[in-house]
Amino acid sequence: MTDPETAPALRDDDAYADSIIDFVTASPTSYHAAAEVARRLDAVGLTAVDEREPWGTDLPRRGYTRRDGAIIAWLLPEQLDAAAGLRIVGAHTDSPALRLKPRAAMVRDGVQVLNVEVYGGPLLNAFLDRELGLAGRLTTFDGTTHLVRTGPIARVAQVAPHLDRSVNESLHLDKQAHLLPLWTLTSGKASDAAAAAGTAPAGAATDAAGPGNDAASALPGPDAPEHYLCELAGIDPADLAFCDILTYPTEAPARFGRNGEFLASSRLDNLSSVHAALVALEALAHEGADAGIAGPIVFIANDHEEVGSGTRTGAAGPFLQTVLSRLAGTMGVTGDAYAALLARSVCVSADAGHAVHPNYPQLHDPAVRPVLGGGPLLKINAQQRYATDATAVAAWARACRAAAVPSQDFVSNNAVPCGTTIGPLTATRLGIPTVDVGQGLLSMHSQREMCAVSDGVRLARAMHAYWQGA
Repeated sequence: MTDPETAPALRDDDAYADSIIDFVTASPTSYHAAAEVARRLDAVGLTAVDEREPWGTDLPRRGYTRRDGAIIAWLLPEQLDAAAGLRIVGAHTDSPALRLKPRAAMVRDGVQVLNVEVYGGPLLNAFLDRELGLAGRLTTFDGTTHLVRTGPIARVAQVAPHLDRSVNESLHLDKQAHLLPLWTLTSGKASDAAAAAGTAPAGAATDAAGPGNDAASALPGPDAPEHYLCELAGIDPADLAFCDILTYPTEAPARFGRNGEFLASSRLDNLSSVHAALVALEALAHEGADAGIAGPIVFIANDHEEVGSGTRTGAAGPFLQTVLSRLAGTMGVTGDAYAALLARSVCVSADAGHAVHPNYPQLHDPAVRPVLGGGPLLKINAQQRYATDATAVAAWARACRAAAVPSQDFVSNNAVPCGTTIGPLTATRLGIPTVDVGQGLLSMHSQREMCAVSDGVRLARAMHAYWQGA
């Protein structure tokens, strides 16, 4: 039984809300999210393991390994029961954003803007008139990675209705022309004129060094964002090999509603699932090495789900498969025995889902109507966009029952095709029965999504019961 004093977020809505607010705030990108998961796992006694080293037979039974913006953690029992299988929970760390292109700074009419490309499938209008930060990783020529983030530094400005009378009737955003964040002023009209006349280099301009001083100085050039981020990270720009930098909304997550029952935040898809699994895993770690575990438990947070998962850290890649094989090997399970272990295993794919939107009820199934605050969603799709099947549902249903957690079904309106998750990819790669679940959201893929706080607590409690072997 979980002690509420050692795992308050698993039992209390307020503690859970505080925990997820801290988690999202610390996780502006997938790289930061993986680092924050690792930090919290360190705090409950799990040991970091380098995947580049042989693991052998002395692998920590409570450990984790990171690969870029993805992370896998495990708790292994002292002795592996002959009938036990793996209990896996999978989620993903990435969310839609704007990603900086190389040498991204461009001068436009007195302002230096950032040249970006769209990552994932966001609601484009949600980027408008919102203070954005830059965050991600810088990699130097020696291969060292440095995480970096700014505060509010950029903004995608909307056009006024005085200039476009149709903007409230038919908003259209060109991804190249209209989504360029403004991040600094250029040096003045004279320099703009010089640039336009071709007397100053592209992306640069001249300005007097001071009153009465004719000395010219160049504006920061196209690589100004990289130089600025290197300055923040304490890196010589000459040492920078490459960077992976995305925008993130800097407004802090916040509770709202008549009774504070809602949470508004960026990146709830899918940090809501990552956080729920993390809270459940923290509780198990507090409870002891075995914590009533029936078999090995594994948590994976993949990266790149929003762009198809086809990377070395995505669910279509080999990360989970490789780590599971290595974990089994340390327990002496190889060959035919390993294939049998996988056949006895279950995977819960956790990704945010859609609660019925009160202002757009016609877009949802006419009979199956999951609501905010009604508990986690069981996601079902005839085209196998979700991997849910009856075998895996039984394991999830037992977990919800053991945790006294209500569960809601989700199916799509036949005229509104649904998205997909890591579930079908994991099931295809490993052959493990998989069930797709998640926390209901509104405004999914906005830069400011919303959920009911109580649904996150319930999702975490159900995962905790599942990992205990319910």
